[in-house]
Amino acid sequence: MHKSTNWNILITGAAGFIGTSLVKMLIQKDMPFKSVIGTDVRPQIPITHHKYHFIHLDICDPDLGQFFKKHQITHVVHLASIVTPGKKSNREFEYKVDVLGTQNVLKACVENNVQQIILTSSGAAYGYHADNPDWLSENDAIRGNYEFPYSHHKKLVEEELVRYQKSSPQLKQLILRPGTILGEKVNNQITDLFKKKVIIGIKGSKSPFVFIWDEDVVEIIYQGLIQEKAGAYNLAGDGCVSLKEISSLLKKNYLPIPATALKFALSVLKKFHLTQYGPEQINFLQFRPVLDNKKLKTEFGFTPRFSSKECFLEYQKHSSL
Repeated sequence: MHKSTNWNILITGAAGFIGTSLVKMLIQKDMPFKSVIGTDVRPQIPITHHKYHFIHLDICDPDLGQFFKKHQITHVVHLASIVTPGKKSNREFEYKVDVLGTQNVLKACVENNVQQIILTSSGAAYGYHADNPDWLSENDAIRGNYEFPYSHHKKLVEEELVRYQKSSPQLKQLILRPGTILGEKVNNQITDLFKKKVIIGIKGSKSPFVFIWDEDVVEIIYQGLIQEKAGAYNLAGDGCVSLKEISSLLKKNYLPIPATALKFALSVLKKFHLTQYGPEQINFLQFRPVLDNKKLKTEFGFTPRFSSKECFLEYQKHSSL
């Protein structure tokens, strides 16, 4: 009997795109586990399988530890986070979910002798900084940016993980840091940039993007789970694509604007609620973290099916850009 037949897997954020896709993959592979439980505060599309159960649950629930105990959770895939904030969202709420929620999950893991947690961090955890190396490896500092809540929160989460590595080394941690995830049905703040009639860039900056296909992310999570892998890995296809090159692929005009002029324009437009972007978005475009995927290919043993450019072209096929 394979050891995984005694596992009870918990997937937080299971109603999200990656979570739902992971559940479907587990079902497709006939789930060699005792049970899989998906949780989310949002409803999940109906998925029927005798080993799968979806339960409405907030990861900030103070009784989360009791939930783990009741369901004898052995492994956790922690996907719950605020990636694309809603119009009524605010920083305090995002911090509660991203940081306090993750702290609650980690506490429940240790209290209930969970064997492994797989957590999706982000390339944004490295931060958007002028002195970032051309290619960021997993050994580079996690600095985040306070002005970007998502980036800052991922930094805080990774700092918490370091503390748990020291205090609770028995809990295996697999930390995944994806670049921009693209897929047939993916929509996020970055894909919104590509839908504009004119692609605005920063003069003197290439604004490089690294992409990875959503199905690859799900496969990496699955392999990491089955093989109980640990460590931190960047998730990205080979190479990167500049914003000017993306504009060319989209057959759209590319307009590079000096950083100071664009910062002023965004300040005015944001003040009058004429744009969703503020002056802090300058760093988001100017100093994009470019992820080296060498460790993913050599140590994890996974080669993404598409390069970053191929990934974008595949996305373009299925989108209405």
